[in-house]
Amino acid sequence: MPMTARERVLTAINHEQPDRIPLVIGVNNATGIKMKPYQGIKRIAGIQAPDNFIYDWPELGTAEIDEETMLRLHSDVRGVLDLEPADILRTRLERAPHSDCFDSWGGGQMEVTPGDWFPGIHPLAEARTVEDLDNYQGWPDMSDPSRVAHVHETAARLAKENEFAIMATPWLLFPFERAHAMQGMQTFLLNMAMDPDFARALLERIAGHCKQLMGHFLDELGDNVDIIKIGDDLGIQKGLMISPQMYRDIIKPVHADFIDFIKSRTSAKVLFHSCGDVAPLIGDFIDMGVDILNPIQTSTGSISDLPALKKRFGKNIVFCGAIDTHRILPYGSVTQVREEVKRVMQILGPGGGYLVGAVHTVMNDVPPENVLAMVDAVKEFGEYG
Repeated sequence: MPMTARERVLTAINHEQPDRIPLVIGVNNATGIKMKPYQGIKRIAGIQAPDNFIYDWPELGTAEIDEETMLRLHSDVRGVLDLEPADILRTRLERAPHSDCFDSWGGGQMEVTPGDWFPGIHPLAEARTVEDLDNYQGWPDMSDPSRVAHVHETAARLAKENEFAIMATPWLLFPFERAHAMQGMQTFLLNMAMDPDFARALLERIAGHCKQLMGHFLDELGDNVDIIKIGDDLGIQKGLMISPQMYRDIIKPVHADFIDFIKSRTSAKVLFHSCGDVAPLIGDFIDMGVDILNPIQTSTGSISDLPALKKRFGKNIVFCGAIDTHRILPYGSVTQVREEVKRVMQILGPGGGYLVGAVHTVMNDVPPENVLAMVDAVKEFGEYG
């Protein structure tokens, strides 16, 4: 007898084999679809639905996938998101077209080409001391009720339906990425090397605000959640952005404390998202209590060695993602997409512990036909014998 989508996901993340490998797509920005391929999927499927954006954030560019399309995509997971405060959303709508787009931390994005936005506004670029952090007037109000006013109702509805697994994702930017946003990547990386005490102070300040929002978010979710998604991009194409030792000295304590905070308040599994080749840190992730690792960027370095990954870590952490968005999905043929999905599932699927999906967001360069080829291949080849 076929499982429900939720049963399928819960079985897999408990390292057991469900009826087929679960599919995660369209749930949040890390597993989402940009607007252009979303529109193409709807056109091919004959679906009439509005072109909305997740987090009510057009500049992010990730589509809010309607339920009919989610069913066509065979997604086994549904998402619960927060929102920026109502006054921030209102200010964004009222600002002049193409002008800079600010977030509730005081940072923001600028339009670099028509319709393409880059996080280039860094309000703490000149900060060098704890006093500078104390004097900053732009720290966010994480207790603004408009951030999470809808969360309880959305999660309760999904839980009552009991059909799909629930993955909840507050838009935090975890401390390392938020420090980049506040100072600029080059500036913060230099501070980590030259003034680690200041870097720690900034990370801890950010983490305190993130924990405050996460606490409100978890309170609204209650027991109606299966997976909490967090993350910090730590990798690049050929390794890590920083040394493993720098990670362990400066960032890991902040990550570990945050994960402990989450796990003290919910029994949901923790999914940690980090792009790039983060294979050298997988042992650290397991040590901190990460249950699921996403996106398994198969176009990069040592993390692309899926057999080694499964053999070494497959009993201790669940893998999520691994369908290449660098070459295969944007430039491969439908046949190549199908074969890649089949290959990856044959490696990562045995014994459970795998949720199939694209490596991060399906970008605008991906043909909608290839997205449909991917999800249909999961249905065709993903069943356990």
